[in-house]
Amino acid sequence: MEAQSNALLPQLRAMTTVVADTGDIDSIRQWRPVDATTNPSLILAAAQQPEYRPLIEQAVATAPTELTGRARIDAIAEQVAVNFGHAILELIPGRVSTEVDARLSFDAGASVAKARRLIKRYEDLGVDRERILIKLASTWEGIDAARALEQEGIHCNMTLLFCLGQAVACAQAGATLISPFVGRILDWYKQHTGQTSYAPEEDPGVRSVTAIYNYYKHYGLRTQVMGASFRNAEEITELAGCDLLTIAPKLLDELQQREGELPRKLSEDQARDLQIPSLGEVSESVFRWHLNEDAMATEKLADGIRRFAVDQRKLEALLEQWR
Repeated sequence: MEAQSNALLPQLRAMTTVVADTGDIDSIRQWRPVDATTNPSLILAAAQQPEYRPLIEQAVATAPTELTGRARIDAIAEQVAVNFGHAILELIPGRVSTEVDARLSFDAGASVAKARRLIKRYEDLGVDRERILIKLASTWEGIDAARALEQEGIHCNMTLLFCLGQAVACAQAGATLISPFVGRILDWYKQHTGQTSYAPEEDPGVRSVTAIYNYYKHYGLRTQVMGASFRNAEEITELAGCDLLTIAPKLLDELQQREGELPRKLSEDQARDLQIPSLGEVSESVFRWHLNEDAMATEKLADGIRRFAVDQRKLEALLEQWR
């Protein structure tokens, strides 16, 4: 795609790794991101498009014949997610994120087992695990699963993250990457404060990700920050300089069409010079207290898990028709 002379998107790419937030392979082909992320909602939407029918047919055809009932549907759903991820990886140079079933968000052992199965399916297709990020909800159990998986060389993307306590716990567990949700934070504040609009720099989601980024860089934490769940282009431009940003195709197009100067908003050098109090070691009790003290984070974490679980069940119902 030809870049405009002063378009915002090329300027953003120069300072931030742009990730496509979609399960639509045609969109990946169009925007040529470095990485891509998927989740049950995105896979569900893509799976209902006729052009992706072969990815589902292959998953159904290769499901072990000895499996029946829920076990068979689970196996097919895993393979569908991996088939979409594999198709995406053929178009990008970097990594794809594949999500663990949200219904396992409070079961560390089951999450680890699911992640291992997903990695095995990718490796059976010839994909190196270095190109896969396993997405886990940022519950304490999800963080515990990430700690175990990272020690096995399985890299994790911690999703449904809404507060600094979650972020610090993820980094201390050795997670490769976190995906703090910008737009869903904004949604909560609009609903609960009655304020219908925010200046870009005052957007609560932008401020949350900025605080997390600055904390990480100030204390030299190695986990990468990938802002996610954007509602408008201004949220994205306010986070220019973040390690990564995962952006839906509609907003990628808007950034490509808009022209102007895009200043860097986040930088490691600036973060190192800030005065930022340390949270110390975030144990399970400390984690749960931080989450409990933040009504927005508590509610949006639970809501996000429920929403992803609903779409996972819808996807499985769709697969029931195919098997």
